[in-house]
Parts: sequence; C-alpha cells; structure tokens
Amino acid sequence: MLPIFICEDDERIRNAERLWLEKQILIEGFDMEIALCTGNPEELLEYLAHTQRQGIYFLDVELKGASMDGFRLGEEIRKKDARGFLIYVTAFQELAFETFRYHLEALDYICKKEPEQMYAGLSRCLTVIAERVSREQGRQQEYFTVKTLDVIRHIPLEEILYFATSERTHRIELHARQERLDFIGSMQELEERLGPHFIRVHRAYLVRADQIAGIERKTKEIVLKNGERCPYSRAMRNYLESFEYPKV
Repeated sequence: MLPIFICEDDERIRNAERLWLEKQILIEGFDMEIALCTGNPEELLEYLAHTQRQGIYFLDVELKGASMDGFRLGEEIRKKDARGFLIYVTAFQELAFETFRYHLEALDYICKKEPEQMYAGLSRCLTVIAERVSREQGRQQEYFTVKTLDVIRHIPLEEILYFATSERTHRIELHARQERLDFIGSMQELEERLGPHFIRVHRAYLVRADQIAGIERKTKEIVLKNGERCPYSRAMRNYLESFEYPKV
C-alpha cells in the first residue's frame, strides 16, 4: 500500500486536501492510504527515517515558519525515498520551473488558488500514479490482486505465506509476512488461479510451496520458514514427503 504524505502550512487547505484524497482513494479503490498530514517538514522527515516504503508527497512550496521550504524538503525526501512521487500544491504557479532547477523530478505542480482546479489536479495525480505503479509491478514481479473493504490491494506473491478458510462463510484469510487480510472467495478458485506456486495441503489451507521448511509427522503439520504451522491432510503426506524438505 502506497503511503501518502501531505505537508501544507495552511490548516484549512491541508484538511481539504486530506479529505479529498481520502474520498478519491475510497471511490477508486486505490491501494493507498494517508500516512501523515502535517504543516511541519521536520515531522515528515522524522517519519521517513523509520520507513522504507515508496511514498506519494503533496508538498506546499512556501512553508511559513518552518525550517525549510517545499523545494528544500523535496531534496531531503529524495535522499530517503528516491522513487517517491513529489507533487507540489501551491499558489505560486510561476515557481514551477524551480522543481527542475532543484532536480526534484516532480510529477506535477498543482495550483491551489481555485479549489476545483486543485481537486482536479489531486485526482489526476492519484490516477497517474496508480497506473504507473500497476505497469511497474507487472514488469517486476507477480501480484495477487484482491478487493477487501472496498479497497483493491496488490500483494506480491513472494510476500504471501498461505491462505486459510475463515470461520466466516465464503471467506478466506490471506496470511502474508507483514499482514493478514480477509476477503470473499473459495479455496477451489484460489487453487486454480494461483497454479503450481501454491500447494493445497489441506481442504482449508493453500500454502506457498517455497515457504515450507519441513513437515512434522507426529502432529501432521507443515512448518513454514517463519515458524508458523499449518495442518496437512493424510492424503497429502506421501506427496509432501516426496519433496526434499527437512523432516522435523
């Protein structure tokens, strides 16, 4: 999920940006979230010191009372997030050329004098970014796309450990390295969709093959590389033992 950062010194405009972006994310189902909304560039940089995710940055140019302006902030962001998307939202449209002088590679420069123009610019940027990320993801690695809570998520297959049938009817739990998601689906459909990368070890479990560290014969469990365990069916025992996993 792409984090969105807003740095704007005018609280009224800052809140308007946040509300509009949240609305567009919900309507379009973008895999994005507002991570921080502030008027303090130092707070933004402190946040970035503890994360390595590619982000989207909506920055004001003139940050009154702050230790730096938006261009200087953009330079600092580039040091921490070289692939991030910088968008400047300001009343001084004539300063757009400054983004080139600072070599910031800004995605867009939005004028905030007219609310309708600003909102259109914000929406346009989200759409462009979503399309660009989707193209890049398709080239780099395989993703599992799922809709949960009206948001479309793209989870790298290499991050997924296993799928398990939920206690709730017709729902599946996705267990990844860093998160757990719940969505509507069926094991049969998942098994057909995901192919040989995943093994149906039990009627209620579909496990990524390269995440299996070994099997526990006594408890009839699969041991994953991260230490988690999943049951396997009696019918799958011979199949699983044919792999060269360490038997624990």
